[in-house]
Amino acid sequence: MLIDTHTHLYANQFEEDRTEMIQRALDVGVEHFFLPNIDLDSIDGMYALEAAYPGQMHPMMGLHPCSVAADYKQVLEQIKSELDKRSFVAIGEIGMDLYWDKTYKKEQEAAFLMQVEWAEKLDIPIIIHSRETTQLLIDVLKDYGSGRSRGIFHCFGGSYEEAKQIIDLGFNLGIGGVLTFKKSGLSEVLEKIPLKHLVLETDSPYLSPTPKRGKRNESAFIAYIAQKLADIKQVPLEELARITSENASRIFKI
Repeated sequence: MLIDTHTHLYANQFEEDRTEMIQRALDVGVEHFFLPNIDLDSIDGMYALEAAYPGQMHPMMGLHPCSVAADYKQVLEQIKSELDKRSFVAIGEIGMDLYWDKTYKKEQEAAFLMQVEWAEKLDIPIIIHSRETTQLLIDVLKDYGSGRSRGIFHCFGGSYEEAKQIIDLGFNLGIGGVLTFKKSGLSEVLEKIPLKHLVLETDSPYLSPTPKRGKRNESAFIAYIAQKLADIKQVPLEELARITSENASRIFKI
């Protein structure tokens, strides 16, 4: 069994072949799909997938940092109303992203901390987006200081020192297609990280792994990521799948 802990299957890129794409993932052994929310417009698509694949599609709720703008407080009020209606496996994806634009840096941090507080009150994990902000968010969580937050640093591609700090905070590392990129340096980092701290993800339709790089990513491609990580850790693929799936099941309590 494989688990894709981070996939945007509701995205417009899948409009023409979503059913076939999901079937390809099921055929390679993916049994659970965790769906991070982006903004108010992505909610209905998540719910539709959950209804179509009950027990396999697991929506999260949150506001993506790239969707944070001047009106973030009003948007978060609507996000919170969804959290009040029903249960979710996690709050995500949340965090900070300063890659394209630093205009709303303060608003991103405020939105992140507000959603961290919600997750702690609900006792559910958070899924963290940290593009160009990994150390910043590590420091924010250290300063926040409750020690009760948990979850996944999604799409981890940082240093060993950052990985150690994340693990010490009680978080796990989401490993995706970046692992298969020749110049990422992530293989050397993960050689030193025990499997108990790692989960698999695709971030589809983004970040396709080698040999599909440059094409639309999909959940079936998690098989390439799993095989690469199994090779690095020098364990059979079946063992790698079992351990990472157990990790995911523990984090999301499924």
